[in-house]
Amino acid sequence: MTGSHRPLVRVFLTGLLAALPLAATLAILVWLVQLLLQWVGPGSLLGSVFVALGFGLGGTAVLGYLLGIAFVCAGLFALGLLVETGLQRGLARLVDGVMLRIPVVRTVYDMVRRMVGLFAPGQDDSLRSMSPVWCHFGGVGGAAALALLGSPEPVLLEGRRYLAVMVPTSPVPIGGGLLYVPEEWVVRADIGIDAVTSIYVSMGLTSAQHLGAAAPVRQGP
Repeated sequence: MTGSHRPLVRVFLTGLLAALPLAATLAILVWLVQLLLQWVGPGSLLGSVFVALGFGLGGTAVLGYLLGIAFVCAGLFALGLLVETGLQRGLARLVDGVMLRIPVVRTVYDMVRRMVGLFAPGQDDSLRSMSPVWCHFGGVGGAAALALLGSPEPVLLEGRRYLAVMVPTSPVPIGGGLLYVPEEWVVRADIGIDAVTSIYVSMGLTSAQHLGAAAPVRQGP
């Protein structure tokens, strides 16, 4: 490349790098919209329920779909009012009593109920037992992984106390691996669930924001 062309290439690369964050953001948003349409769009299983709810009033599939969404949103709003006033507690106890008695269903229902309880305000503390922790593999001072402690009660494996922790995957923190780690390797992290999610979704880019940046190392004279 000749010297006369280098400034033009540099300007082009500068513009490309400046446009990449916006282009990547738009691409992610388009992907999320497409994924959402696959899950709840008119052609999805859930979308067909919306269409069935509103088709009688709308007359067309599209209008019925929109009316179905409006009915569901109104129902969720009414449920939110019941939760705010505490009138849903009797119904919740009834639903829990039925679901937790079904052998296979109760396992899935209880797991989902506990996961939702992590993010729902005003829920019982027992549903918030999962908390962020640091797993120092090999002991404190070794490699550290930000994980979620499933239960503060240790289990005994070959005469040693272990804790069950879930190490999320990046950038999709809803997945991960369940590990049984020696109790002395686990240290509670003074951050919230939202900080853990942010760190894993950003693949560590927001670590300094939530954990605090280390002071720069001073160079010798």
